[in-house]
Amino acid sequence: MKRAGVRTAGARPPLALALPALLAVAFLTLPLLGILVRTEWGELADHLRSPGTVEALKLSLVVSFWALGLSLLLGVPLAWLLARVPFPGKALVRSLVLLPMVLPPTVGGVALLLAFGRRGLLGPWFESTFGITFPFHTSGAVIAATFVAMPFLVISLEGALGGLRPRYEETAASLGASPVRVFFTVTLPMVAPGLIAGAALTWARALGEFGATITFAGNLPGTTQTLPLQVYLLLQDEPEAATSVSLLLLAIAMGVLIALRGRWTGTPSDRRPRPAPEAGPEEPAPVPQAPPAPAAAKEAERWALHAEVTGFTRLTLDADPGTAIAVVGPNGAGKTTLLRALLGLTPRAHADLRLGGEDVTALPPHRRHVAWVPQDGALFPHMSALANTAYGLRAQGVARAEARREAQTWLDRLGVGPLAHRRPTQLSGGQAQRVALARALAARPRLLVLDEPLAALDQTTRAHVRHTLRTHLAGFGGVCLIVTHDPVEAVSLADRVLVLDEGRALQDAAPVEVTRHPRSPWVARMLGRNAWPGTATPEGLALDGGGTLVATDPPPPGTPALAIVAPEAVSVHRQKPEGSPRNVWPGTVREITASGSRLRVLITSDHAPDLVAEITPQSAAELGLADGVSVWTSVKATEATIVPL
Repeated sequence: MKRAGVRTAGARPPLALALPALLAVAFLTLPLLGILVRTEWGELADHLRSPGTVEALKLSLVVSFWALGLSLLLGVPLAWLLARVPFPGKALVRSLVLLPMVLPPTVGGVALLLAFGRRGLLGPWFESTFGITFPFHTSGAVIAATFVAMPFLVISLEGALGGLRPRYEETAASLGASPVRVFFTVTLPMVAPGLIAGAALTWARALGEFGATITFAGNLPGTTQTLPLQVYLLLQDEPEAATSVSLLLLAIAMGVLIALRGRWTGTPSDRRPRPAPEAGPEEPAPVPQAPPAPAAAKEAERWALHAEVTGFTRLTLDADPGTAIAVVGPNGAGKTTLLRALLGLTPRAHADLRLGGEDVTALPPHRRHVAWVPQDGALFPHMSALANTAYGLRAQGVARAEARREAQTWLDRLGVGPLAHRRPTQLSGGQAQRVALARALAARPRLLVLDEPLAALDQTTRAHVRHTLRTHLAGFGGVCLIVTHDPVEAVSLADRVLVLDEGRALQDAAPVEVTRHPRSPWVARMLGRNAWPGTATPEGLALDGGGTLVATDPPPPGTPALAIVAPEAVSVHRQKPEGSPRNVWPGTVREITASGSRLRVLITSDHAPDLVAEITPQSAAELGLADGVSVWTSVKATEATIVPL
């Protein structure tokens, strides 16, 4: 095995590109070598300890740290605005942010002078109101350094924010955290590498600022004469000392760059998440107990749901307390849009929403008491499982100790209590999903929305988590909506199944009704059945895909309908069958797949839509079935269910 980074045969760069690249490296390196070669090493310490240099260094540090503070105060909100909020003129604002990076420093100094100078736009007002005069004052040097350095912070942090999925912030809001709390407890900690990188670059740029400072603030020793200005003065009278001070600034700049290790946009180049401990299949979670609460409280904490959704998804939804509704449908049917409308997180749809006796339509997401569990859980990676679970309680004002006690109780109920102090990267998929569920339930929601919460889990873990979820939903006093593509989840977890297609409700009924009489071809196929749309005739159903299906008790002629045929009701023959079957078609075997102890055979035909038959392996062997084999299929009229649409 070849090591990563080792050049292999055929990977040699073309000379036409390699030679200019090497010349560029030499061009950038030679000036730095010039400083190193010309430095008087024996006199370096004396040069750096001279009173003028020490005074300029102290002033530079004061100015650069003040500039960094101002950049953080103003630049962090600006970076967030550019990364998160759409508004007219955003491109212009971003151009203004970048402008100091490309503007000649002296021109920047002139611009500052005309804005904040004694005869500038705001200078006279500052002087008359606050007695502040920026030119020839240390505050002027701070303003100049902030003007040229803040863009480094804004651009770096905006890049980090752009790489942060909004799902984390939206989940935090659904747990009851205000936008400001989300920003300081979730957003900033998660983009800390970008913030640190931008702050370091900003400080280094402020430390080395020269042109704007000398133009706007002047060059007064002890007041505005920073270290770069000191170098400029020494270069005229003491070139050796100027070289020594330049070496100091070079060392500081290189130290900052080496410390960042290439993380200009806050994306770590070498650091990786700590891997989760290896483990075998997860043990079943202990059967959780219902949350202890006084009987009166249980009676009071029950919330019915009424929602009228408009926009892309259009439906009216009513549910009694304790109802679990599975939301199913093909991709693009509007399932996630429905959840996000209830959360108040999408402009694609709007929900007039009542929970219990309260109309929450006009409330922001963090005040709706609608908790969301995304497909991946969206656990905050910088928090432990316990801190994640307690987050919603803390956001709602619960004391820290009480919130942690209740959070630990929820983790224990879901079988992950011993993992309370692990970070999300140290949890398996099933463990993380249980923690996400505990976090949502601990937040005391009135409406719980789960977006394919078990999709990323293996079959064994999915069964355990499904059992845990079903147990807790049985004692939940609100309403739960579960988006799923898994028919087992829809049947086992939900009291009702809501079928969506193109944003509209096709069916809203009990799971047994949807299973027996699905009104959507997609749902029928999800349940493993053949589903053929068509139009009713006196004999049966004229299929949209060609052919006619004879069925008993068809609806009135002309009625759009859906024919449902179970795969086990399809018989497969090598010769045309004789006898009672009313529906007989020739076809060709196109695919054979295993389904438990039986085989599912896909058969295509020019006389009927594609259909799936389910037979035993022994029958397949006796018939000699294989891809490309010609067969006959038959379906009894009594085995076809016709559902009017």
